[in-house]
Amino acid sequence: MKPKCLFALLILVTLAPAQVLPKPSTEKRTVTMVLDRSIKNAEWEFNSAADAMPEDKYSFAPSTGEFKGVRTFAQQIKHVAAVNYEVAAAILGEKPPVDINDEAGPESVKTKAEVMTFLKDSFAYVHKAVATINETNAVDSVRSPFGEGTVSRLGMAVLIPAHCFDHYGQMVVYLRMNGIVPPASRGQ
Repeated sequence: MKPKCLFALLILVTLAPAQVLPKPSTEKRTVTMVLDRSIKNAEWEFNSAADAMPEDKYSFAPSTGEFKGVRTFAQQIKHVAAVNYEVAAAILGEKPPVDINDEAGPESVKTKAEVMTFLKDSFAYVHKAVATINETNAVDSVRSPFGEGTVSRLGMAVLIPAHCFDHYGQMVVYLRMNGIVPPASRGQ
């Protein structure tokens, strides 16, 4: 390759990434914004995985190996939604607005559509709760929904995506065991 061509190629390779990367935001981020963004990320990943499983597989649970007694796919989703309600209610200092049935979710929620609605509504409630957290009250104590005395609002808010991703990992296994590539793993 000629030196002039090599030099031009080097410049193009160097400048190309600069054209693609977004400019850093100069907007000051608040605790509320950071927490809400974290919840939105978990919500998108979790809802996409929940929606990827066909309804006829919602009752799937692995049965071979060390999987005895694990939750079904639908039970995983309902559990996460129930805990979302429980934790958001703790942040707000109120009782959950729905029956969480010992973190299992309402027994009446059975179909994929009902499970997805329960899940989406739980995230709407979480966003409502997180919107009340700010720099002034983030580390204020609230009553733990898990019987451990008191915890901080910030601690409860951080628990939500951590809990979602714990169960998301299990759901990915269930999806793949059924020949489904999780949406987050699909090529663009």
